[in-house]
Amino acid sequence: MSEATNLFSPFSTGAITLPNRVVVSPMCQYSSEDGFATDWHLVHLGSRAVGGAGLMFVEATAVSPEGRISPGDMGIWRDEHIEKLSQIVRFVHSQGGYLGIQLAHAGRKASTRRPWEGEGLIGPEEGGWTDVVAPSALAFAANYATPTALDDAGIDKVLRDFRMAALRSREAGFDVIEIHAAHGYLLHEFFSPLSNKRQDRFGGSFENRVRPLLEIIENVRMEWVGPLFVRISATDWAEGGWDIEQSVRLAVLLKNHQVDLIDVSSGGLVPGVKIPAGPGYQTGFAERIKRDSGIPVGTVGFITDSAQADHVVRTGQADLVFIAREMLRDPYWTLHAAERLGRRISWPKEYLRAAPTGSDARKTIPSPKKR
Repeated sequence: MSEATNLFSPFSTGAITLPNRVVVSPMCQYSSEDGFATDWHLVHLGSRAVGGAGLMFVEATAVSPEGRISPGDMGIWRDEHIEKLSQIVRFVHSQGGYLGIQLAHAGRKASTRRPWEGEGLIGPEEGGWTDVVAPSALAFAANYATPTALDDAGIDKVLRDFRMAALRSREAGFDVIEIHAAHGYLLHEFFSPLSNKRQDRFGGSFENRVRPLLEIIENVRMEWVGPLFVRISATDWAEGGWDIEQSVRLAVLLKNHQVDLIDVSSGGLVPGVKIPAGPGYQTGFAERIKRDSGIPVGTVGFITDSAQADHVVRTGQADLVFIAREMLRDPYWTLHAAERLGRRISWPKEYLRAAPTGSDARKTIPSPKKR
Protein backbone atom coordinates (compact mmCIF):
# COMPACT_ATOMS: atom_id res chain seq x y z
CA MET A 1 0.00 0.00 0.00
CA SER A 2 1.37 3.41 -0.94
CA GLU A 3 1.94 5.95 1.79
CA ALA A 4 -0.67 8.63 2.39
CA THR A 5 -0.15 12.01 0.81
CA ASN A 6 1.97 14.29 2.97
CA LEU A 7 3.81 17.58 2.87
CA PHE A 8 6.71 15.99 0.99
CA SER A 9 4.67 14.14 -1.62
CA PRO A 10 5.07 15.38 -5.21
CA PHE A 11 2.24 17.48 -6.64
CA SER A 12 1.45 17.72 -10.33
CA THR A 13 -0.14 20.81 -11.80
CA GLY A 14 -0.36 21.29 -15.52
CA ALA A 15 2.77 19.85 -17.12
CA ILE A 16 5.02 20.25 -14.05
CA THR A 17 5.45 18.14 -10.93
CA LEU A 18 6.53 19.94 -7.78
CA PRO A 19 8.91 17.93 -5.55
CA ASN A 20 6.91 18.82 -2.42
CA ARG A 21 3.84 20.77 -1.26
CA VAL A 22 5.72 23.71 0.31
CA VAL A 23 5.21 27.05 -1.44
CA VAL A 24 6.93 30.34 -0.66
CA SER A 25 4.01 32.75 -0.73
CA PRO A 26 4.31 35.97 -2.76
CA MET A 27 5.64 38.63 -0.39
CA CYS A 28 6.29 42.22 -1.45
CA GLN A 29 9.83 43.39 -0.79
CA TYR A 30 9.24 47.02 -1.81
CA SER A 31 12.84 47.10 -3.06
CA SER A 32 12.45 47.74 -6.79
CA GLU A 33 13.08 50.91 -8.72
CA ASP A 34 10.91 51.58 -11.78
CA GLY A 35 9.68 47.99 -11.46
CA PHE A 36 13.07 46.30 -11.90
CA ALA A 37 14.04 43.26 -9.85
CA THR A 38 17.41 43.61 -8.15
CA ASP A 39 20.09 41.50 -6.52
CA TRP A 40 18.00 41.66 -3.35
CA HIS A 41 15.28 39.64 -5.10
CA LEU A 42 17.83 37.16 -6.45
CA VAL A 43 19.19 36.50 -2.96
CA HIS A 44 15.77 36.59 -1.27
CA LEU A 45 14.22 34.01 -3.60
CA GLY A 46 17.45 32.13 -4.22
CA SER A 47 17.94 31.44 -0.53
CA ARG A 48 14.47 29.92 -0.26
CA ALA A 49 15.26 27.78 -3.30
CA VAL A 50 18.44 26.59 -1.58
CA GLY A 51 16.18 25.95 1.42
CA GLY A 52 14.23 23.31 -0.49
CA ALA A 53 10.80 24.83 -1.21
CA GLY A 54 9.14 23.13 -4.17
CA LEU A 55 7.59 26.29 -5.55
CA MET A 56 8.43 29.93 -4.91
CA PHE A 57 6.53 33.02 -6.00
CA VAL A 58 7.92 36.35 -7.00
CA GLU A 59 6.07 39.08 -5.13
CA ALA A 60 2.98 40.85 -6.47
CA THR A 61 4.29 42.14 -9.79
CA ALA A 62 2.49 45.10 -11.31
CA VAL A 63 1.17 44.81 -14.85
CA SER A 64 1.33 48.61 -15.23
CA PRO A 65 3.06 51.51 -13.45
CA GLU A 66 -0.23 52.74 -12.00
CA GLY A 67 -0.95 49.20 -10.80
CA ARG A 68 1.83 49.28 -8.19
CA ILE A 69 1.07 49.45 -4.48
CA SER A 70 4.14 51.62 -3.88
CA PRO A 71 7.02 53.06 -5.93
CA GLY A 72 9.12 50.13 -4.68
CA ASP A 73 6.95 47.41 -6.23
CA MET A 74 8.24 44.98 -8.81
CA GLY A 75 6.81 45.31 -12.32
CA ILE A 76 6.58 43.52 -15.63
CA TRP A 77 5.12 46.24 -17.86
CA ARG A 78 8.34 46.65 -19.88
CA ASP A 79 10.38 44.17 -21.92
CA GLU A 80 13.46 45.40 -20.07
CA HIS A 81 12.12 43.89 -16.84
CA ILE A 82 12.55 40.38 -18.25
CA GLU A 83 16.36 40.04 -18.02
CA LYS A 84 16.76 40.14 -14.24
CA LEU A 85 13.66 38.01 -13.71
CA SER A 86 15.14 35.39 -16.05
CA GLN A 87 18.30 35.28 -13.95
CA ILE A 88 16.24 34.54 -10.84
CA VAL A 89 14.30 31.82 -12.68
CA ARG A 90 17.54 30.15 -13.79
CA PHE A 91 18.93 30.05 -10.27
CA VAL A 92 15.74 28.59 -8.78
CA HIS A 93 15.76 25.90 -11.48
CA SER A 94 19.39 25.11 -10.67
CA GLN A 95 18.26 24.19 -7.14
CA GLY A 96 15.52 21.83 -8.28
CA GLY A 97 12.66 24.23 -7.59
CA TYR A 98 10.03 26.01 -9.63
CA LEU A 99 9.28 29.72 -9.76
CA GLY A 100 5.94 31.44 -10.23
CA ILE A 101 5.00 35.07 -10.70
CA GLN A 102 1.99 36.79 -9.18
CA LEU A 103 0.52 39.31 -11.63
CA ALA A 104 -1.20 42.16 -9.87
CA HIS A 105 -2.94 45.52 -10.08
CA ALA A 106 -3.35 47.45 -6.83
CA GLY A 107 -6.48 49.36 -7.84
CA ARG A 108 -7.52 51.91 -5.20
CA LYS A 109 -4.70 50.83 -2.86
CA ALA A 110 -2.06 52.18 -5.25
CA SER A 111 0.46 55.03 -4.83
CA THR A 112 1.10 54.39 -1.14
CA ARG A 113 4.14 54.37 1.11
CA ARG A 114 6.41 51.42 1.73
CA PRO A 115 5.43 49.77 5.04
CA TRP A 116 8.50 51.04 6.92
CA GLU A 117 7.70 54.60 5.82
CA GLY A 118 4.22 54.77 7.33
CA GLU A 119 0.82 54.45 5.68
CA GLY A 120 -1.33 56.16 3.12
CA LEU A 121 -1.15 58.09 -0.11
CA ILE A 122 1.99 59.67 -1.53
CA GLY A 123 1.94 62.27 -4.28
CA PRO A 124 4.13 62.74 -7.36
CA GLU A 125 6.62 64.83 -5.36
CA GLU A 126 7.44 61.64 -3.36
CA GLY A 127 7.40 59.25 -6.30
CA GLY A 128 3.66 58.57 -6.33
CA TRP A 129 1.17 59.08 -9.15
CA THR A 130 -2.27 60.56 -9.71
CA ASP A 131 -3.88 57.99 -12.04
CA VAL A 132 -5.21 55.68 -9.30
CA VAL A 133 -8.14 53.66 -10.65
CA ALA A 134 -10.80 51.31 -9.28
CA PRO A 135 -14.24 49.93 -10.17
CA SER A 136 -15.89 52.87 -8.39
CA ALA A 137 -14.70 56.24 -7.09
CA LEU A 138 -14.51 55.06 -3.47
CA ALA A 139 -11.34 55.48 -1.41
CA PHE A 140 -10.01 52.58 0.67
CA ALA A 141 -9.56 54.91 3.66
CA ALA A 142 -9.33 58.61 4.42
CA ASN A 143 -5.57 58.72 3.86
CA TYR A 144 -5.75 56.90 0.51
CA ALA A 145 -6.48 58.27 -2.97
CA THR A 146 -10.03 58.72 -4.17
CA PRO A 147 -9.70 56.68 -7.37
CA THR A 148 -11.11 57.34 -10.80
CA ALA A 149 -13.77 54.81 -11.78
CA LEU A 150 -12.56 52.78 -14.75
CA ASP A 151 -14.41 53.35 -18.01
CA ASP A 152 -14.57 50.81 -20.83
CA ALA A 153 -11.28 52.02 -22.29
CA GLY A 154 -9.62 51.74 -18.89
CA ILE A 155 -10.87 48.19 -18.41
CA ASP A 156 -9.66 47.27 -21.91
CA LYS A 157 -6.23 48.59 -20.96
CA VAL A 158 -6.17 46.42 -17.82
CA LEU A 159 -7.01 43.38 -19.95
CA ARG A 160 -4.18 44.20 -22.37
CA ASP A 161 -1.76 44.83 -19.53
CA PHE A 162 -2.41 41.39 -18.02
CA ARG A 163 -2.05 39.74 -21.42
CA MET A 164 1.28 41.43 -22.10
CA ALA A 165 2.47 40.60 -18.58
CA ALA A 166 1.68 36.94 -19.25
CA LEU A 167 3.67 37.08 -22.50
CA ARG A 168 6.67 38.58 -20.67
CA SER A 169 6.32 36.01 -17.90
CA ARG A 170 6.57 33.28 -20.51
CA GLU A 171 9.64 34.90 -22.04
CA ALA A 172 11.26 35.16 -18.60
CA GLY A 173 10.85 31.40 -18.13
CA PHE A 174 8.43 31.30 -15.19
CA ASP A 175 6.73 27.99 -14.44
CA VAL A 176 3.46 29.25 -12.92
CA ILE A 177 1.38 32.41 -13.16
CA GLU A 178 -0.86 33.46 -10.29
CA ILE A 179 -3.43 36.21 -10.81
CA HIS A 180 -3.83 38.34 -7.69
CA ALA A 181 -7.56 38.78 -7.02
CA ALA A 182 -7.37 39.17 -3.23
CA HIS A 183 -6.50 41.54 -0.37
CA GLY A 184 -8.53 44.51 -1.56
CA TYR A 185 -6.65 45.07 -4.81
CA LEU A 186 -8.29 45.77 -8.16
CA LEU A 187 -9.94 42.45 -9.01
CA HIS A 188 -11.12 41.90 -5.44
CA GLU A 189 -12.55 45.44 -5.58
CA PHE A 190 -14.68 44.34 -8.53
CA PHE A 191 -15.89 41.24 -6.63
CA SER A 192 -17.24 42.98 -3.55
CA PRO A 193 -20.47 45.03 -3.39
CA LEU A 194 -18.71 47.16 -0.76
CA SER A 195 -16.28 48.57 -3.33
CA ASN A 196 -18.14 48.00 -6.61
CA LYS A 197 -21.15 50.26 -7.10
CA ARG A 198 -21.22 50.06 -10.89
CA GLN A 199 -24.44 49.76 -12.89
CA ASP A 200 -22.91 48.39 -16.10
CA ARG A 201 -21.85 44.88 -17.14
CA PHE A 202 -19.08 44.93 -14.52
CA GLY A 203 -21.30 45.67 -11.53
CA GLY A 204 -24.43 44.58 -9.70
CA SER A 205 -24.90 40.84 -10.11
CA PHE A 206 -22.38 38.21 -9.07
CA GLU A 207 -21.81 37.33 -12.74
CA ASN A 208 -21.01 40.94 -13.59
CA ARG A 209 -18.70 41.49 -10.63
CA VAL A 210 -16.51 38.48 -11.47
CA ARG A 211 -16.52 39.24 -15.21
CA PRO A 212 -13.24 41.25 -15.17
CA LEU A 213 -11.32 38.31 -13.69
CA LEU A 214 -12.78 35.85 -16.19
CA GLU A 215 -11.91 38.17 -19.10
CA ILE A 216 -8.38 38.59 -17.73
CA ILE A 217 -8.01 34.81 -17.56
CA GLU A 218 -9.09 34.56 -21.19
CA ASN A 219 -6.48 37.17 -22.15
CA VAL A 220 -3.74 35.52 -20.11
CA ARG A 221 -4.53 32.16 -21.70
CA MET A 222 -3.87 33.67 -25.12
CA GLU A 223 -0.18 33.82 -24.11
CA TRP A 224 0.18 31.21 -21.38
CA VAL A 225 -0.47 27.44 -21.45
CA GLY A 226 1.30 26.58 -18.18
CA PRO A 227 -0.21 26.20 -14.71
CA LEU A 228 -2.47 29.12 -13.78
CA PHE A 229 -3.38 29.91 -10.16
CA VAL A 230 -5.69 32.58 -8.78
CA ARG A 231 -5.40 34.06 -5.29
CA ILE A 232 -8.69 35.13 -3.75
CA SER A 233 -9.88 36.49 -0.43
CA ALA A 234 -12.56 34.00 0.62
CA THR A 235 -14.35 36.65 2.68
CA ASP A 236 -14.22 40.37 3.37
CA TRP A 237 -15.04 39.70 7.04
CA ALA A 238 -17.64 42.46 6.62
CA GLU A 239 -21.42 42.42 6.37
CA GLY A 240 -22.70 42.89 2.85
CA GLY A 241 -19.34 42.09 1.28
CA TRP A 242 -17.75 39.19 -0.56
CA ASP A 243 -18.13 35.92 1.34
CA ILE A 244 -17.38 32.19 1.26
CA GLU A 245 -20.59 31.34 -0.58
CA GLN A 246 -19.64 33.62 -3.46
CA SER A 247 -16.08 32.27 -3.33
CA VAL A 248 -17.37 28.74 -3.88
CA ARG A 249 -19.45 29.93 -6.84
CA LEU A 250 -16.38 31.65 -8.27
CA ALA A 251 -14.27 28.51 -7.75
CA VAL A 252 -16.66 26.50 -9.91
CA LEU A 253 -16.35 29.09 -12.68
CA LEU A 254 -12.56 29.18 -12.39
CA LYS A 255 -12.35 25.40 -12.66
CA ASN A 256 -14.23 25.68 -15.95
CA HIS A 257 -11.95 28.51 -17.15
CA GLN A 258 -8.68 26.53 -17.16
CA VAL A 259 -7.54 27.62 -13.70
CA ASP A 260 -5.43 24.91 -12.06
CA LEU A 261 -5.50 25.96 -8.39
CA ILE A 262 -7.02 28.57 -6.09
CA ASP A 263 -4.75 30.12 -3.48
CA VAL A 264 -7.15 30.92 -0.63
CA SER A 265 -6.60 33.90 1.65
CA SER A 266 -9.04 36.44 3.13
CA GLY A 267 -9.64 40.07 4.01
CA GLY A 268 -7.96 43.27 2.88
CA LEU A 269 -10.90 45.00 1.22
CA VAL A 270 -12.00 47.31 4.01
CA PRO A 271 -10.07 48.59 7.03
CA GLY A 272 -11.04 48.10 10.65
CA VAL A 273 -12.72 44.70 10.39
CA LYS A 274 -12.34 42.11 13.15
CA ILE A 275 -10.53 39.04 11.86
CA PRO A 276 -10.23 36.00 14.18
CA ALA A 277 -6.62 35.44 13.20
CA GLY A 278 -4.82 32.43 14.64
CA PRO A 279 -2.95 29.30 13.54
CA GLY A 280 -4.45 28.07 10.27
CA TYR A 281 -7.44 30.40 10.56
CA GLN A 282 -8.02 30.43 6.77
CA THR A 283 -7.60 26.72 6.17
CA GLY A 284 -11.32 26.04 6.64
CA PHE A 285 -12.10 28.31 3.71
CA ALA A 286 -9.69 26.40 1.48
CA GLU A 287 -11.16 23.08 2.59
CA ARG A 288 -14.71 24.26 1.84
CA ILE A 289 -13.78 25.55 -1.62
CA LYS A 290 -11.98 22.32 -2.48
CA ARG A 291 -14.86 20.15 -1.27
CA ASP A 292 -17.63 22.09 -2.98
CA SER A 293 -15.91 22.90 -6.29
CA GLY A 294 -13.44 20.06 -6.81
CA ILE A 295 -10.60 22.41 -7.74
CA PRO A 296 -7.17 22.02 -6.07
CA VAL A 297 -6.44 24.65 -3.43
CA GLY A 298 -3.62 26.17 -1.47
CA THR A 299 -3.91 27.63 2.01
CA VAL A 300 -2.02 30.42 3.75
CA GLY A 301 -2.07 32.26 7.07
CA PHE A 302 -0.29 31.66 10.38
CA ILE A 303 1.06 28.27 9.28
CA THR A 304 4.42 28.08 11.02
CA ASP A 305 4.95 24.52 12.26
CA SER A 306 6.00 21.55 10.13
CA ALA A 307 3.53 19.16 11.81
CA GLN A 308 0.74 21.69 11.31
CA ALA A 309 1.56 22.03 7.59
CA ASP A 310 1.82 18.28 7.17
CA HIS A 311 -1.56 17.79 8.87
CA VAL A 312 -3.22 20.20 6.42
CA VAL A 313 -2.05 18.09 3.48
CA ARG A 314 -2.58 14.67 5.10
CA THR A 315 -6.19 15.46 5.99
CA GLY A 316 -6.96 16.82 2.53
CA GLN A 317 -7.73 20.35 3.69
CA ALA A 318 -5.45 21.77 1.00
CA ASP A 319 -3.13 20.51 -1.70
CA LEU A 320 -0.39 23.09 -1.21
CA VAL A 321 0.71 25.01 1.88
CA PHE A 322 1.82 28.60 1.25
CA ILE A 323 4.30 29.79 3.88
CA ALA A 324 4.83 33.53 4.21
CA ARG A 325 6.28 35.26 7.29
CA GLU A 326 7.82 32.08 8.64
CA MET A 327 9.85 31.88 5.42
CA LEU A 328 11.17 35.37 6.14
CA ARG A 329 12.30 34.18 9.56
CA ASP A 330 13.81 30.95 8.24
CA PRO A 331 14.75 30.58 4.54
CA TYR A 332 15.56 26.92 5.20
CA TRP A 333 12.15 26.14 6.70
CA THR A 334 11.57 23.32 4.20
CA LEU A 335 14.84 21.53 4.99
CA HIS A 336 14.17 21.86 8.71
CA ALA A 337 10.57 20.63 8.28
CA ALA A 338 11.74 17.54 6.42
CA GLU A 339 14.18 16.70 9.20
CA ARG A 340 11.53 17.16 11.90
CA LEU A 341 9.06 14.99 10.00
CA GLY A 342 11.61 12.29 9.21
CA ARG A 343 11.38 12.89 5.46
CA ARG A 344 14.18 12.46 2.95
CA ILE A 345 14.93 15.61 0.95
CA SER A 346 17.87 16.52 -1.25
CA TRP A 347 20.31 19.15 0.01
CA PRO A 348 22.59 21.42 -2.04
CA LYS A 349 25.89 19.64 -2.53
CA GLU A 350 27.61 22.67 -1.04
CA TYR A 351 25.73 22.07 2.24
CA LEU A 352 25.88 18.28 2.42
CA ARG A 353 28.46 18.33 5.21
CA ALA A 354 25.77 19.84 7.46
CA ALA A 355 22.89 17.66 6.21
CA PRO A 356 21.31 14.77 8.13
CA THR A 357 23.04 11.44 7.57
CA GLY A 358 22.04 9.80 4.31
CA SER A 359 20.88 12.97 2.57
CA ASP A 360 21.20 13.15 -1.20
CA ALA A 361 22.87 15.92 -3.19
CA ARG A 362 20.47 18.09 -5.16
CA LYS A 363 20.50 17.75 -8.91
CA THR A 364 19.98 20.56 -11.39
CA ILE A 365 16.65 20.31 -13.19
CA PRO A 366 16.38 21.19 -16.87
CA SER A 367 14.68 24.45 -17.69
CA PRO A 368 11.13 23.95 -18.99
CA LYS A 369 10.69 24.03 -22.74
CA LYS A 370 9.44 27.27 -24.21
CA ARG A 371 5.67 27.22 -24.27
